[in-house]
Amino acid sequence: MGRLLRTLVITAFTVTLLSSIPCRAATEEILADANAIAQMEARALQAKPREQCFLYTELVHAMTELAGHQMLAGDPESAAVTLQRVHHYAELIHLGLANDTKRLMNAQMLMHHTTRRLDEYVQHASFEDRESLQATLKQLTQVENELLNQVFAH
Repeated sequence: MGRLLRTLVITAFTVTLLSSIPCRAATEEILADANAIAQMEARALQAKPREQCFLYTELVHAMTELAGHQMLAGDPESAAVTLQRVHHYAELIHLGLANDTKRLMNAQMLMHHTTRRLDEYVQHASFEDRESLQATLKQLTQVENELLNQVFAH
């Protein structure tokens, strides 16, 4: 039952991403991103709790990149949906930090890179889109700081 639910969630997420593709030129890139993200999501959901922190961080990074590409391609609606997923997985990282995590320093370094990339997207986004990007950046910066604190605590 759990595997079926996960498959349905991944399929729904992929369909949501693909249904809002703005143009044919970006279709292949976004399709590849959506497929990679769906695979990453499945892997993270099936992983042991101590491995999920890093896997969720990889997922947040990939989704942040996808949201930035969607935003720059003139598709803020798809970017907003993707950013909602980023918020969800950032919250899972936050909640899972108490677990004995694997590759904690790698997760922190990747989150640092992700926040810097998102800051670049904020700088290039339209005025209307900046608010949601800045809210996501604030949340990811907080998660980055929590990861850094955990690195120093271990």
